Amino acid sequence: MKAGTKNMALFGGVAISVLAISQLIGYWVNSNIPLNTTVELNTLIHLTHIRNYGGVFGMLQGMGGLFAVVSVALLTTVVAYLWLGKSIRRIEYLCFGFIVGGGASNILDRFIYGSVIDFIDIQHIPYWNYVFNTADVMVHVGIWPLLFFSFFLDSKPSA
Repeated sequence: MKAGTKNMALFGGVAISVLAISQLIGYWVNSNIPLNTTVELNTLIHLTHIRNYGGVFGMLQGMGGLFAVVSVALLTTVVAYLWLGKSIRRIEYLCFGFIVGGGASNILDRFIYGSVIDFIDIQHIPYWNYVFNTADVMVHVGIWPLLFFSFFLDSKPSA
């Protein structure tokens, strides 16, 4: 199997796994925690079931459809970049797998529920009052290493 094919398989496997896990957890939250209620796991972490009808950090409420369209375009562009790129590192395929899987999960939420299911509610952090979901975490799991490697590693590709 060619390195590019192996890397695309890695990307696809990670993206599909992240999508499935995020959707299963969101389904569980939707089925077990009533909307606008909180379950306290401990003093730091609460599960608060809310809906986001807007974009990142709840911006532009009611514009979820616009965010879905833009997100589909962005994810399609990432897949094209990975498919057509000539000197892409294996770590990029892995990181983009997390990003695309998380993004696809939020898009799927919008199509299934008409909004994104958010529920991770971290308490006692000054100036922090955001509730987010597993897909958002997975996007960050992909973005931060990708940025780190982009800034601090040389540009030679590896198979």
